[in-house]
Amino acid sequence: MILNTGSRTDIPAYYSEWFYNRIREGYVMTRNPYDPVQVTRYRLSPDVVDVIAFCTKNPEPMLDRMAELERFRQYWFVTITPYGTEIEPNVPDKHTVMESFLRLSEQVGIRAVCWRYDPIFITEKYSLGYHMEAFEKMAEKLSGYTESCIISFIDLYVKTKKNFPEARSVTREEQEILAESFVRLGQRYGIQIRSCCEGTGLQKFGVDPSGCMTQQVLERAIGYSLDVPKGVKPAREGCACLLGNDIGMYNTCGHGCRYCYANYDMETVRKNRKLHDPASPLLIGRLQKEDRVRDARQESYCSGQMMLEW
Repeated sequence: MILNTGSRTDIPAYYSEWFYNRIREGYVMTRNPYDPVQVTRYRLSPDVVDVIAFCTKNPEPMLDRMAELERFRQYWFVTITPYGTEIEPNVPDKHTVMESFLRLSEQVGIRAVCWRYDPIFITEKYSLGYHMEAFEKMAEKLSGYTESCIISFIDLYVKTKKNFPEARSVTREEQEILAESFVRLGQRYGIQIRSCCEGTGLQKFGVDPSGCMTQQVLERAIGYSLDVPKGVKPAREGCACLLGNDIGMYNTCGHGCRYCYANYDMETVRKNRKLHDPASPLLIGRLQKEDRVRDARQESYCSGQMMLEW
């Protein structure tokens, strides 16, 4: 199975102690976001967890204890964007995050770490020219430490419109200008540009539109082929991503990014974070009498066949 930690919150940035406690104790529990009294218990063992997928804006809190994850295969997405604190109030400076990215890549390997440059939006300050210049500087810095970069353009979800009302969609013309530039720069620095849920319109510029966490991507990262059951389908239309089982929780990320789809508002986040207990099997709070706990059905997809170099 694929264990996902990052579609709902940023566990490495804010809950690394809790996560390492879960690894040590060998299990984790998570609430169903649509039925909170339904709790699923996952066994954390490499014989059933084929890969742990992380998505973070700040891997630094995890780095000094990475030896505790050596038994597990991993795949890391690290989001590094050129925005200021008026957009991403609590995200560390991009230069600091890039240094952490280099350390992470050295520990887990170039195939197991991917740079995310998303979401992309356009304003007077963050113009096309600004993005192209920023992207090149970042690509130069990260060259040799990752093989790919995921790009996507801002989606105006209900929560995004609420917290970032001045945001607008990126036009097709703007998308094409940036895609052509990023592919050219990526070729210069040895970084393949991929997109997720953006359709195939940018493929003509050299963008791989297949998605960010596809079976091929994961196999390349872990070095083994995966026999994914036919019943395991991609989570969203428009991509082939295998997002797996997420152990995070919405309304718990402290970054406060204005474009975020996972937080309703920062007051809700603050209330939830006060309930966090690093010793609890749940990310937020503890089990209650009314909770219904079930053990997840877990099976390894790993075929045992090592992948040949490609």
